[in-house]
Amino acid sequence: MSTSRSFTVEHALYGLAAALGLGVRLLHLGRLPLSDFEAGWALQALDLAQGAAPQAGAHPAYVHLTAILFYLLPASNFLARLWPALAGASLALLPFFWRHRLGRLAALLLAFGLALDPGLAALSRLAGGPMLALAALLWGGTAWRNGRPALAGVGAGLALLSGPAAWFGLLTFALAAGLAEAFLIRRPRSGDGESASARVDWTQARTAGLAGLATVLLLGTLAFLSPVGLSGLFTALLEFLRGWRSAPQVLLSHLLIALPAYAPLALLLALTAAVRAAVERDRRAAAPGLWALAAFLLAAVYPGRQAGDLIWLLVPLWTLAAGELSRHFDFEGRSFWGVAGTAVLTFALLASTWLYLLNAVSLPGELGQARSLILVGLLLVLALTLVLIAYGWSLALARLGLVWGGGAILLLLTIAALTGAIGVREPLTAELWTPAPRIAQADLLLETVEELSAWNARDPRGLPVTVAGVDSPALRWLLRDRPLEFVAAPPVNETVPLLITTDTQPSLTADYRGQDFVWWQAPDWANAQSTDWMRWYLFRQIGVRSQNIILWARSDLLFESPAAP
Repeated sequence: MSTSRSFTVEHALYGLAAALGLGVRLLHLGRLPLSDFEAGWALQALDLAQGAAPQAGAHPAYVHLTAILFYLLPASNFLARLWPALAGASLALLPFFWRHRLGRLAALLLAFGLALDPGLAALSRLAGGPMLALAALLWGGTAWRNGRPALAGVGAGLALLSGPAAWFGLLTFALAAGLAEAFLIRRPRSGDGESASARVDWTQARTAGLAGLATVLLLGTLAFLSPVGLSGLFTALLEFLRGWRSAPQVLLSHLLIALPAYAPLALLLALTAAVRAAVERDRRAAAPGLWALAAFLLAAVYPGRQAGDLIWLLVPLWTLAAGELSRHFDFEGRSFWGVAGTAVLTFALLASTWLYLLNAVSLPGELGQARSLILVGLLLVLALTLVLIAYGWSLALARLGLVWGGGAILLLLTIAALTGAIGVREPLTAELWTPAPRIAQADLLLETVEELSAWNARDPRGLPVTVAGVDSPALRWLLRDRPLEFVAAPPVNETVPLLITTDTQPSLTADYRGQDFVWWQAPDWANAQSTDWMRWYLFRQIGVRSQNIILWARSDLLFESPAAP
């Protein structure tokens, strides 16, 4: 690649990839309410911004960075998720610094893959430290490989402050390095001395260490305003270690179905690249393959796993996929109309196959079986057509038509999965990436509380709210801008204006009227059968579990009450 610093088309394409990644992550970023997982960390940041005593949490980097935003601007769902979104969007720029090793075309394709991957986009829109950990470690490692030890130290320090996900990532890299040492690295013969790759530049290591220490001290203490944040280093490590002793929270089947459901294009190309690397003994392609293998093995054996742990697998998976796809740009000497016609025909047959598959699952009995037979027939027609093209014209023409026609279908499926993963599809669908449960009718609850407050106190935030027996950080975050009290049981000797309880009937001394709301919903993965999984794969629909809460308003506050103002 040219070392000229002039702006080129290649730079513009990287800018386009970064803009797409940023747009996907910022689109309706604050529309969905924060889950309990997210709200816990957002509340810590809000307390710190308001001058309350800081808490010792496992995500000090996220808490301190978000506290700065909450100090400068009013707290909101958008700001609570902003730093992870920016960190995730930055991944699209990483391949620009890897292009000398990957190749210019493969690196550019990788940039768009990282920008549009549904899993990476979903985790980027999650308040907390997982995406910060991934971005910090990758940027730190890139800086180290490019001779920037100070920036590498900053990345390492930021990653260590980003929670248990950082330790998961570090163990993944260590396992990948062990596999590479065993299968890829050629050891020097006796008498050759230490290999050049094994030598450590201790001057650079010292620079990186000092920069990392400075980052930990400054960010971990918020410039010494929150010294307790340093304990987050050890809290995160303890949480990660406790995960090895916990009961499995996510079934292994979730990990197995996540990749074909969300990244079918990347998975198919990556598997093809892995087979090619094994056959041709391509060490350059084998390295990301071992990284992906290490990430999957660790996620599979880790008892405290979450579907989000697969983010450490997605980057090497797209790296393999981009390298494989870059091999199919050999259009020189090929008939344009031949390639285009084969690709269009492949696209049409595969699109018809997918539509018939959707119908076969939806229709009952014999109708569904008839559609299934048509589906098989379409696949046979496609296979026969490609064989005839390869025999009558050329194998390269059939290959290019299959890759680009089939790739277009898989790309559309990936984009469709992206809209569901980031929560912009209506109605909302059941997704694997977001931690369950998902808060359901928070906006309706807040609107009701504000209407009652505005009617009676002339201020949407005027009436105090008492929450009895509901321990939910998401509820605390939702009602953060008004007088709020959490108690173990409904008050007996006093009457409060607004009361929120579980969906059981409380013993109230005064006259209250209640309205129930669906507070959270979670996919019922445990009771899903094979047919349920098939329906989820095609439509992202599955049975749900839910929990209701009840908002009680004192009767004299209601519109129809004679005592109402």
